[in-house]
Amino acid sequence: MIYDFFEKGRKFLGVEYPIICGGMTWISDYKLVKAVSDAGGFPVFAGGNMPPDLFEQEVDQLINGLDKPFAVNLITIAPNYRNHFEIMLTKDVPFVVFAGNFPKKRDVVAMKEAGKKTMSFASTESIADKQINWGIDALILEGSEAGGHIGSVSLTVLLQQVLFNFRDFPIFVAGGIATGQMMAHLLLMGAYGVQMGTIFAMSQECSAHENFKKAFKKARARQAVATPQYDSKLPVVAVRSILNKGMAQFGRLQLELLKKLDAGSITREKAQYEIESYWAGTLRQAVQDGDVQNGSLMAGQSVGLVNEVKPIKEIMKNLIEDAEEELEMLRKEFSKFCK
Repeated sequence: MIYDFFEKGRKFLGVEYPIICGGMTWISDYKLVKAVSDAGGFPVFAGGNMPPDLFEQEVDQLINGLDKPFAVNLITIAPNYRNHFEIMLTKDVPFVVFAGNFPKKRDVVAMKEAGKKTMSFASTESIADKQINWGIDALILEGSEAGGHIGSVSLTVLLQQVLFNFRDFPIFVAGGIATGQMMAHLLLMGAYGVQMGTIFAMSQECSAHENFKKAFKKARARQAVATPQYDSKLPVVAVRSILNKGMAQFGRLQLELLKKLDAGSITREKAQYEIESYWAGTLRQAVQDGDVQNGSLMAGQSVGLVNEVKPIKEIMKNLIEDAEEELEMLRKEFSKFCK
């Protein structure tokens, strides 16, 4: 039964299961991408702010090592975004996901002209409508429950604002999803598929430090909190992460940068660069070095639903089986009213 509901997403992505493993900087590397692909899912490689030469090497490895469709994540607010963008124009990669902020129309058009399918995020109906008019091939509705850089609207509201108003357009949903039961309900609502991140960060194939995974195991949903923006003079894209010393330090960094802005000793662009550099550095500190006190533990609120490290094939199998069971239960419930 689940395959009937999967059909739209499967056809669009070209994979067995329209379950997207979101691009997570320092986490969604070749090893994780390959494992998700082999298990029938749709992986997204996260280039983050890699040096351009390393980014190109990684993309070439993906092209040569994968025989199923995948995507490369381009972070529009990353300092190396433009370099990554130009490299991608020349590569035989089937999908590009614009993340971090909404892409410019010219970038969507250029990437489509280079033969790629394009995906992006939408946080309101008007933003979704604008990107569809630009020619974006699919949208991802990511609720504020998600980890990493997030919008300010919950998935529950986004479903009503966007999904229900664009029934015939490829829309995938994300944010707080970690069970097959929830996936089944979202497919019934009309989603083409789902994107998950936290559950895949807790896979055996994920190369993140053991301390990072242990922190996820112990965390509760309420401990995955979003960073505030202290002043509109310094626009900050909110980040959801497990509360620790690194989160507190980010608050102090904002205040220091605001003082420099007031004194005229730094430009807003430079201040925003300092913000993004902070997150890139502290995330690496936690993921690769295992410093879970001072590093960034980017996680969605679904971290409270994930407390085991499992192989990706088992994660995928459990998601499908649980979705099947949920759909069967719903079928029996609905049949009572059709007699």
